Amino acid sequence: MTSISKIALACAALVAASGAFAQKAGDNIISIGLASINPDASVGPLTNTTLVPGGGGATYGMLLAGTTANVSSETTVAIGWLRMFTDNVGAELTMGLPPTVTQDLTTPHVPGSTSHPGAARIDVWTPTIVGKYFFGAAQDTWRPYVGLGVSRVSFHNISINRADPAVLGLAGTSANLSSSWTPVYNAGVIYNIDDKWSISASVAYLPIKTDATFVGTDGTTTGSVKLNTTDYVVKMGYRF
Repeated sequence: MTSISKIALACAALVAASGAFAQKAGDNIISIGLASINPDASVGPLTNTTLVPGGGGATYGMLLAGTTANVSSETTVAIGWLRMFTDNVGAELTMGLPPTVTQDLTTPHVPGSTSHPGAARIDVWTPTIVGKYFFGAAQDTWRPYVGLGVSRVSFHNISINRADPAVLGLAGTSANLSSSWTPVYNAGVIYNIDDKWSISASVAYLPIKTDATFVGTDGTTTGSVKLNTTDYVVKMGYRF
């Protein structure tokens, strides 16, 4: 065999080896990184039929009209497991450390202060599974993808600001936010460093809706809360 032929074969082998990236059928990729959670909160009409003492027939529900909420953005650890069923189709299960968000309230018609910073602190759980379609071929260094999935959203360890009389009157006895399923719309890209390691960046949108039930000295208040949430995630992955 000539030297040129040997060089050509060596180059072909090198190309083949360098092209042996993820993601291909049968691959499992575990990943860990950071997720930035950014909720956009809105409060629906709140119902409370308890009469306000000396209010001339007004109810606490009337005083709560126009209530708005703001929920803090938080950063947490995200962990994922991606299973590839074909070279282009896979599914990823994502979990992580539940972030604790802070909820501020504004009540324009409640006597006294209308602003209630730190009204509640809430742990949010969002285990998620997303089906993903990867563009390009398995040997590509860059693999953009789009995904659609579902998340089970639940709220835990709700604590209220008991130093705020209005918050105490609203939810001093109990506060509950219902669990719900929500769709997940996802897009991102994976950069394959070599045949084992990769870096991924993605964005996901979750239109979360929950039913709220608060019990306090002002009676029982019910209503709906929307948390249209955008998540930005960067992770390091390992294929096996």
